[in-house]
Amino acid sequence: MLKRLAKSIRDYRKSTILSPVLITLEVIMECLIPFIIAKLINEIKAGCGLSVIATYGGLLFLMACLSLAFGAAAGATSATASSGFGKNLRRDLFYRVQSFSFENIDRFSSASLVTRMTTDVFNVQNAFMMIIRVAVRGPLMFLFSMVMSWIMGGRLALMFVLVVPILVFGLVMIIRKAMPTFKRVFRRYDKLNESIAENVRGIRAVKSFVREDYEKDKFGRAAEDIRADFTRAERIVAFNAPLMQFCLYANMVIVLLFGSEIIIRSTGLELDVGQFSAMLTYGFQILMSLMMLSMVYVMITIAEESARRIVEVLDEEPALKSPENAVTEVRDGSIDFEGVSFKYSKRAERFALSDINLTIKSGQTVGILGGTGSSKSTLIQLIPRLYDASEGVVRVGGVDVRDYDLTKLRDQVAVVLQKNELFSGTIRDNLRWGDKDATDEEMIAACKLAQAHDFIMGFPKGYDTWIEQGGANVSGGQKQRLSIARALLKKPKILILDDSTSAVDTRTDALIRKGFRSFIPETTKIIIAQRVASIEDADVLVLMEGGRIADYGAHAELLERNEIYREVYASQNRGGEQVG
Repeated sequence: MLKRLAKSIRDYRKSTILSPVLITLEVIMECLIPFIIAKLINEIKAGCGLSVIATYGGLLFLMACLSLAFGAAAGATSATASSGFGKNLRRDLFYRVQSFSFENIDRFSSASLVTRMTTDVFNVQNAFMMIIRVAVRGPLMFLFSMVMSWIMGGRLALMFVLVVPILVFGLVMIIRKAMPTFKRVFRRYDKLNESIAENVRGIRAVKSFVREDYEKDKFGRAAEDIRADFTRAERIVAFNAPLMQFCLYANMVIVLLFGSEIIIRSTGLELDVGQFSAMLTYGFQILMSLMMLSMVYVMITIAEESARRIVEVLDEEPALKSPENAVTEVRDGSIDFEGVSFKYSKRAERFALSDINLTIKSGQTVGILGGTGSSKSTLIQLIPRLYDASEGVVRVGGVDVRDYDLTKLRDQVAVVLQKNELFSGTIRDNLRWGDKDATDEEMIAACKLAQAHDFIMGFPKGYDTWIEQGGANVSGGQKQRLSIARALLKKPKILILDDSTSAVDTRTDALIRKGFRSFIPETTKIIIAQRVASIEDADVLVLMEGGRIADYGAHAELLERNEIYREVYASQNRGGEQVG
């Protein structure tokens, strides 16, 4: 896990290495200062003059300045290294998620991915800062202080290690108790973020059904669960401070007792006042270094679960990849489904699609009709290889979609969903998702074809009108037409409309379809619709039921032989639906 995370250091390797070096120099200065002070005390006791005191004072001032300089430099380099590491880690996570297929995304909730890229990265970044700074300073301070205390006080220095087993045992017990709670709290973070995202995304439904109080209660329960878990964990970890204080002062009492006894007994020959004062300072430094290590231990314990969750994403292999020597050119828009069956998970008990056999010629217009849950959308998602068929073969342009370079295949298949996403930016910015190099003339032509140009020009800023996140400041029909125009700018060989004219009136719908016939005759067009009027002029109509093709043929053929199609057609016409 550490090796996997260390790959994200990259261009901040220099700062990462420099921080421990500077901290080592800082610790050396701090450990030498008590030694010099002890010498100064002994000189004063011996009756030295002001010149000696001034010399020692100047040396101490210089060492203090060096210690400060090394410490400040180490703080700067460690901050640079940790923040850079955090940036790279977020980037690596985001790029990894972008490579995922829908199958991979289904394994992680969107709220969980957000938590991993924010809270978890923040925890790991803080732990990284502690590791390259405090985790280096603590052991070095312990080691150097022990050496110096042995030099100054001999066997008396052994008193400092008496409390170490007590301290280590206490810390291990604290972490063993706290760790399960820390693991649980991150799962609760996922649920909290999921509640927030769901509420914000569905705020219109919340307002419409007056469910604000219910959502507040749901959020409050999730927040309370996190508070309770963190309180429980922090109460356990809080024992760390009093344990350290007990060890610190107990050790000082022992050293004072034995040190004073040695000074009195040997009349300062075995241990003098200067050495004893240095021993007390080194003892304090030794125990403070252990306290630092306990802080690092707690932080690493908290970050361990975060690191595991991050590595889960980084190690997740994309379910769909471009093969070696992939085909990079889509010959035409012909589509073949041969014995295709599909289920979303290998553990799923039933297939979403079963035994699909369908041939679509390049340039044909195909209408797909079926009830809710008939897997119409699932069928079209196999064409751009958003999922792979569980059984059988899907071919585009006569080539198995699994043999294509994914990017090249998807560049030639444009999908317009019923609930397409618009992004914050201008209309022009959103349209250029279809073609980043599209000219104004190409954008206007695509918008006219999608019946979007007129309402765009109705805005004061036209194509420079700002679109709020998710297209919140345009209507559902306008959003659908902008999404169709964006797809047309790709100049795809296959255009798929997944019930993407459901929010426009029948006249506009008819004008869009008429434009398709006139301006993109060579593009294969697949239209999923609930209205027969939207697809009755298609070359082929496909009726789906229960994940299977129930029937297919032209409008007139289905009217003649298929009772279900006749009933749907008759009921929609009796309801006043215009056809054409």
